[in-house]
Order: sequence, then C-alpha cells, then structure tokens
Amino acid sequence: MKHQIMSVLFYLNKAKTNQKGVCPIYCRITYLKKRREFSTGQFVNPTAWNPKKQLVELHDQNAIVINAELSIISQKLKTVHLKLQLKGSNFNVADIMNIYSGRMVKNEENVYSYYCSFLTGVKGLIGKDIKQSTYNKFNYVGNDVKAFIKHKFKVNDVGLTSLNLQWLHDFEYYLKTVKNQKQITINKSIQRFRKSIKSAVAEGYLDVDPFLLYKTKTVKPVVVFLDTDELKTLEEAQLDHPKLRLVKDLFVFSCYTGLAYYEISNLESKHIIKGFDGELWIQMNREKTSKPFSVPLLPKALEVLRVYQKDRGRVFPNISNQRYNTFLKEISALTGIDKNLTTHTARRTFASTVLLYNDVPMEIVSELLGHSNMKITQESYGKVVQKKISLEMMKVSKKLK
Repeated sequence: MKHQIMSVLFYLNKAKTNQKGVCPIYCRITYLKKRREFSTGQFVNPTAWNPKKQLVELHDQNAIVINAELSIISQKLKTVHLKLQLKGSNFNVADIMNIYSGRMVKNEENVYSYYCSFLTGVKGLIGKDIKQSTYNKFNYVGNDVKAFIKHKFKVNDVGLTSLNLQWLHDFEYYLKTVKNQKQITINKSIQRFRKSIKSAVAEGYLDVDPFLLYKTKTVKPVVVFLDTDELKTLEEAQLDHPKLRLVKDLFVFSCYTGLAYYEISNLESKHIIKGFDGELWIQMNREKTSKPFSVPLLPKALEVLRVYQKDRGRVFPNISNQRYNTFLKEISALTGIDKNLTTHTARRTFASTVLLYNDVPMEIVSELLGHSNMKITQESYGKVVQKKISLEMMKVSKKLK
C-alpha cells in the first residue's frame, strides 16, 4: 500500500480576535486532499506569531508553554497517522481526527462487501415488510455492482470512501452499455443501491452521502392499452384450444378488474364478497405491496367469473406466468391485435378504456389500481385523460357547426 503524506499547519484565526487583542491558534490537517480544522485552545498576540516557523516568538511571555503545546498536538497527530498506516487499511482525514479527539472510528469497509451485509438485513425482512421477489431485485443489483467493480477497476472490491458522483455515473453507463438495461430499470437499480449507501452513512462508515447531488434521469412512461374496438375483438374471439380460451378469459378478467397475474392466480372464492351496495366485490391484498384493496365486479368480469368459480378454493386453473405470456403472444397474432399483450396491458386497459374513458375520476382510478399515491397515476395516465378531453371537444365542435 502506497503511504500518503499528512500535513499539519498551525495558523491564527484573526476573525476571532478578542477584546484583549489576542486570537486563537487553529490547527489544520490535510490528508488525501481533504482537510479538518480545529482550535488548539491556545491564544497569542498576532505580533508574536511567526507563520513560517509555526511558533510563537520568544519575546512573548507565554511562548515556551504555547510552543510546547503545539509540538505535542503535532506529535499526537503524526502518531495517529503512523498507526493507521501500519494497520494497512484505508483511512481518511476524518478517521485521523476521530482517533485524535478520542472518538471511535469505524473500520474501512468496501462497497460490495458492505452491500452484502446490507443485503443480509434486507433478507431478514422477507415475509414481514417485503416479498421474496423484492429481495431478489436487491440481490440482482448486488451482482451488477460486483461485475461493474471488476469491469471498471479490475479488482474484486473498492473502498466505500472512494465513492463519488462520477462513480455512480460510471455505474449507470455500465448498466446501460454493457448490461443493456433500459433507463427505467437502471433508475430502480440505482435507487436500491443508494439505500445501502445511505445505510453506510447512518452507520458511520461515510461522513456524507457521496451521491447526494445525483439526479435521476426521468423516463416518460409509454402506456400501451387496448382501445374499445380491440377489447371487443378480443372478447369475441373464438379460440379452439382450451388453454388459449383460458388465457383469453384471464386477460379479459384483468381488463375489467385491474388485477395483475399473481393476483388472478391466487384469487379464491373467499375473496369474492357482497359489498355495502349489495354488489359483488373482490377484496384481497395487492401482490406487489401487500396492501388490501377492493374492486367492484363489472358485468364482463362477472361473465368470466361464472364460468370458472367453484364453491371454494382458487377460482381459475393454474398456469405459469411464462406460459401465460407465451399464449398471449399467440392470441395477439390470431386476433390481429398488433400490441404486446401482457398483464400490464390489461391493467392499463382497465385504467384507460374501462375507467378513464368512461369518466371515472383519476383519484378513483388510482385507488382501484392500488397506486401508493396519485402522482404515479397522473404520470402514467395524464395523456389518456388529455386524449379523452380531445375526443369530447371534437364531439362538441361537430355539434356547434
């Protein structure tokens, strides 16, 4: 390990000269281009201070005592610096200052090794605050961090104190160019990685968040949904294969309830209840957030439900997510619907064609979709509302001609 020089400088803080005409002597230590300053507790008349020799001239009556104290401070700082060097681990100017002032200093941690310990904490929350799928996403980020460090620095790990804003920009560039990730995925990865860094700050491994000035690149969501004609085409499609019919029914059910794949898969008869209005509702927990939600069963959804619902247990036959999406592609080709059919498409169709196009207020749409706040709904479906307004205004325009 290459040893770095630490400099110790004593200077007068003339801005704090008191009524007796004496000012405090400050000490400044510089290491790895970082500084720390503190008061030595000694005072001197500025005329007796020799800045070149870093001491008080002997004509001052307190010169011997003050100079001895400054020498002791300098020697203590150099001793701390030497001990940290002999340990062979990375350290910074804050570590030197902490030890000198009697505060405990955290051992140097590395980026990937710390993320692994952070990941252990996240794992302990599975089944309590988060789901296994959420943990898996944090784990994927850890793999990307490890691969990036190897790719960029040609080592297995780097120190936490080496992190800066450029480091994060380089990581973002790596995810985009080497891993071919889309910006929305990159934003999520960086968000998860930054949680570990904020934890490192809280634990004292870092003085400040090195990524504090980082700005996430905004991504304008493209909302793909079926319009009224496309939805009708899908509903009326005659499919011979039983699995294709099942997948079509599941998709249509999602278009009229907003349920995601895993929610449909886990839907049981016990989740179908009679609401306060005497109508049937679905009442269960949202798969992604585990938060309870309720959605009324519209006539088209009821038609599908009556075909499959039994007295108890799961409503729909089991089908894997992979096969579900594969069959959706086949249905898209058979029906001539030139759009990527997924459960996200169905949920967006529910929000747009079924709700917003039928004048359901945005706040109710947000509630039925299970969004954590209105901003998410507005960002995704604001243009849909604008299109609806445009269509209505065109109708008004025609009437006024």
